[in-house]
Amino acid sequence: MPLNPPILLHWLDGDLFARLGLAALLGLLLGLDREIRGHAAGLRTHGLICFASAAMTVSIIALFHQLHGARMDPLRVFEATGAFVGILGAGLIVFSKGEVKNLTTAAHLWLTAVVGIACGAGQWPLVALAAVISLVLLTLVGIAEKRLFPEAEEKN
Repeated sequence: MPLNPPILLHWLDGDLFARLGLAALLGLLLGLDREIRGHAAGLRTHGLICFASAAMTVSIIALFHQLHGARMDPLRVFEATGAFVGILGAGLIVFSKGEVKNLTTAAHLWLTAVVGIACGAGQWPLVALAAVISLVLLTLVGIAEKRLFPEAEEKN
């Protein structure tokens, strides 16, 4: 079976480390809020999803270029990531005592995967905006919710 030529170890470079390293760090940062609040998916889960999405994206882009696009559809990385994170999210969502729980955590896992894909693709403006906006949504909006709707916090 013909295989693509291997990428030699000495070809590791700063760009690859930036794409994968930043994905891992942002995943951990994005999972911090969930960890602090004691939700099922925290630091490690978010870090792994973001890193894995970035690694998968880097790999598919490299394979696309190595094989000159022959019989390849690099956009399938979105399909695979979406399906996998959807399965994880569905397992997290719980309907209990008339309320849906962990919906924000499931949605945040999906966002973390998207940030990982953007890191893997080297789309730094998208990475920066997505990370900042998601952190604002989780932290500042969470604080505002507690102040504006304290009765909702008592139910949890």
